Amino acid sequence: MLWRFVQAATAVAALALAGFFLLAPAIVENSANKIVPASIKVSDRAIALHKTLTIADLHSDSLLWKRNLTERSDRGHMDLPRLSDGNVALQVFSSTTKSPKGQNYDANSGDTDNITLLAVAQMQPPRTWNSLLQRSLWHAEKLRVADESDADLMIIRAQTDMEGLLLARRSGKPLMGALLSIEGLHNLEGKRENLDALFKAGFRMAGFAHFFDNEVSGSMHGEKKGGLTPLGRDIFRDMEAKGMVIDIAHASHAAVAEMLAMATKPVVSSHGGVQATCKVNRNLTDDEIRGVARTGGVIGIGYWDAAVCDTSPAAIAKAIAHVRDLVGVAHVGLGSDYDGATTVGFDTSNLVFITQALIGQGFTDQEIGLVMGGNVMRVLLQTLPRQ
Repeated sequence: MLWRFVQAATAVAALALAGFFLLAPAIVENSANKIVPASIKVSDRAIALHKTLTIADLHSDSLLWKRNLTERSDRGHMDLPRLSDGNVALQVFSSTTKSPKGQNYDANSGDTDNITLLAVAQMQPPRTWNSLLQRSLWHAEKLRVADESDADLMIIRAQTDMEGLLLARRSGKPLMGALLSIEGLHNLEGKRENLDALFKAGFRMAGFAHFFDNEVSGSMHGEKKGGLTPLGRDIFRDMEAKGMVIDIAHASHAAVAEMLAMATKPVVSSHGGVQATCKVNRNLTDDEIRGVARTGGVIGIGYWDAAVCDTSPAAIAKAIAHVRDLVGVAHVGLGSDYDGATTVGFDTSNLVFITQALIGQGFTDQEIGLVMGGNVMRVLLQTLPRQ
């Protein structure tokens, strides 16, 4: 009798464990990445214009989740079929490797991590369970596999790749570019040489901090919010020399000031908002916007509530208009933060909503072309390694 009980209990435990690994990733993602549908009437003019655009988005966290990006999904904000529906030419895929418990915009310690349990639940390779570097290398591998299985996807590593992508799209081919980025250089694990491993894996953009202070930079949401460390200044110079784009998103105001002063190439703020239209501490001040513009860089405006204080296309267009009016239309673009544990008003298949909102905000067709992707393409062509 006892043996039968043990067998039954073991079977129940096995089923429960299998259910956890099968169901938990989808449950977690559905609770994190939400859509509250926006209401907007799209004109024939917007639809026609949108089809002609070369669209680029500076930030998504889709690689974090257990989904096949080549397949259309009913959860999350983005996959390759939906990117194609939205006429996206270039998507920046960020590697998010650590997130503190109780994450908030004001102050976080780096002592805890939510992503370790997610890595285990998603049955990622064990090497990713306790190594932030390996988590990023795994994300690069996931994108490489998608690239190899989809003839219409190309990982962008150099200016020549960008030129090939633009030429293909001008000739009518449905080619889509994907560029690897990093959300917080804590994945260096404090070692300067690890930047070489990340570059070799294909990473061409990096933000210095995420939600906590790390070995290279203070975070806007950290406890001390300091500037760049000596290692951070070395990494900054290494990145510029390699042709990696500097991303100031999430960095502390002190670190942002240092990076803007050091920059010899265009920098970006990949995803966020502006304090002038949404006074949240993570958004950029007007002085920081001017600083990015002085480098020739681009500010990617996000779509979620804490970036623009709403989830409507009109709120996104209002933030974009502020940057245009302050420093010129050449310095603003898109930075969705799709699949980044955000609530948005539409997924990437409905990017025409932004085109319509920009028309409503009085943008010309030429200005819309720059905002929706032209500016990002310019920065990448100026910054990436030649080959």
